[in-house]
Amino acid sequence: MQQTFHDEARMWRSPLLPDAELLTAEYFAQEFAPHWHEGFAIPVIQSGAQTYRYRGARCLAAVGCIAAINPGEVHTGERATDHGWAYRAFYPSVAWMQQLSADMAGTPMGIPWLPDGVIDDAEVAGHLAVAHRLLETVVDPLAAENALTAGFALLLSRYARTRPVVQSILPDASRVELMKARLSENLDQPMSLSDLAREVGLSPFYAARLFSRSIGMPPHAWRNQLRLNRAQALLRQGLSVTDIASMTGFADQSHFNRHFKRAFGVAPGRWRL
Repeated sequence: MQQTFHDEARMWRSPLLPDAELLTAEYFAQEFAPHWHEGFAIPVIQSGAQTYRYRGARCLAAVGCIAAINPGEVHTGERATDHGWAYRAFYPSVAWMQQLSADMAGTPMGIPWLPDGVIDDAEVAGHLAVAHRLLETVVDPLAAENALTAGFALLLSRYARTRPVVQSILPDASRVELMKARLSENLDQPMSLSDLAREVGLSPFYAARLFSRSIGMPPHAWRNQLRLNRAQALLRQGLSVTDIASMTGFADQSHFNRHFKRAFGVAPGRWRL
């Protein structure tokens, strides 16, 4: 039997998406009055369905859809099923969206207006939902910002009215080595993609693509693998799993165990037996 949702919502912010709000919500009785936003509204439907009026039409957004609203556009919102709906929503600023579009193209771009209506693309919706969860849990800022940048870049490359032609990645071994060196420092300290990109004078979008193209995995995955390799040496020394998780920068022991088993096939406690 389908779960009936309640009216529960949490509005929050993340330093990785400046000048913006994020919303994790489920609704049943909520009916949004006509309103508009100064920036973009990018809700990703997780369960149920939402209907809303937008630019003179009645829209229906179901699971796997993005009910994208452009800045300044009046819209409503209410449930489209007997059980309500749940979504994860981003409210990025015009400046942030425009800067990402320019970073993708390698040249100044206008505002990346989105289509008038529902975007039915489960792949893009899935990437955005993952980014939203990572931003909310704040376990790994580097992974979260990478997912955020990649998810929105995919959205703009497919659906912006003026789609940015993504600039080519040129070989740059010196910058890649600088990024690897920075990623290797202070493994117990969090790092954002913006911080890493700033170190080498690149945009976060370009830095992540350059690193991934050159190394074969994104920066956060490479750094986590380095942490795991360092953890193996500490396990050989007989240190406790809990201490090693803290020393190598994992959020907690379960976070460390999960990554270790994914990489090596066994939990760290069994690996050293």
